[in-house]
Amino acid sequence: MDAYEYSELIKTLKLKLENIKNIVKPDEIEARLKEIEKIQQEPSFWEDAQKASKVSQEKTKKERILSKYKEAYNSVMDASDFFDMAQLEGDEESLEMLYEDAQNLEDRITKLEVEMMLSGEHDSNNAIVTIHPGAGGTESQDWASMLYRMYLRWAERKGFKVEELDYQAGDEAGIKDVSFIIKGENAYGYLKVENGIHRLVRISPFDSNAKRHTSFSSVMVSPEVDDDIDIEIEDKDIRIDTYRASGAGGQHVNKTESAIRITHIPTNIVVQCQNDRSQHKNKATAMKMLKSRLYEYELEKQQAKIDGVQKSDIGWGHQIRSYVLAPYQQVKDTRSNQAFSNVDAILDGDLDKLIEGVLIAMIK
Repeated sequence: MDAYEYSELIKTLKLKLENIKNIVKPDEIEARLKEIEKIQQEPSFWEDAQKASKVSQEKTKKERILSKYKEAYNSVMDASDFFDMAQLEGDEESLEMLYEDAQNLEDRITKLEVEMMLSGEHDSNNAIVTIHPGAGGTESQDWASMLYRMYLRWAERKGFKVEELDYQAGDEAGIKDVSFIIKGENAYGYLKVENGIHRLVRISPFDSNAKRHTSFSSVMVSPEVDDDIDIEIEDKDIRIDTYRASGAGGQHVNKTESAIRITHIPTNIVVQCQNDRSQHKNKATAMKMLKSRLYEYELEKQQAKIDGVQKSDIGWGHQIRSYVLAPYQQVKDTRSNQAFSNVDAILDGDLDKLIEGVLIAMIK
């Protein structure tokens, strides 16, 4: 990097900060924090514990956002001032130090830019994820299991917790269906961009002729919503089935029909849960999953009206992302139009650059 490139970088980062400022609205946050401070000083504030908790959470969130914005702003402005001074004084050592830190500074601002985009109503919520293979039998079921592992590894990298809700093993390999919750700050905000059809192209390990195969799997992501969210589910609109749980769990899973499947008849949305030994708890969890899926379904319908598109099948032409392992290696997202060659790392959970690219593309 030279002086001209660094100067251009600082200009770009200042423009990003301006965009971030328009999203964050620091003046409005500071005004709201002053209001909250007055509210908290009122003698009756703690009488309503639920309201007090919500206000306190709002304060903590706004303070964190404001702090991160100010830290980023100061970093860029300090770097800009230091650069001007070093150039003026011909201080090559300081300039070299700035150039070495340039990538780190750019990454910090980009991460903040992405984080500030996660300001939707439920972006901060946990994410309920369901992976379902498309047509293709063992090939697609194996691809679904690869995607499942990819999200587990991503969650591990982020320090998030994962709770498996339902797991249906494939007949020969892979999975027929899996649902799980990823718990962590902004889990849904990040993973909402994974909602869609994922396509894999590879030399099949199940084909003795070593031919290239294309497989599809759908990933559905919903925010884990609060119980008080206004989603009405009438008894006449759902069918509840019980079945024997599969997988680990000892003799209990083979003898007791503790697993629950709920079908929402008007939308044909199906949710399943076999996480607990208790049928009652599985039913409660499945109902929560259904609420989340219905909430996401309504959001998709509204967006489809705006975009003028219809819901896609799990197959050709509808994918949001392609993972090509042969004859070359590349992961390409159709929304950001970004392509990456580090396929193995991505399948091992290194998803941040992919996710960030889509989030940024969504607001342009």
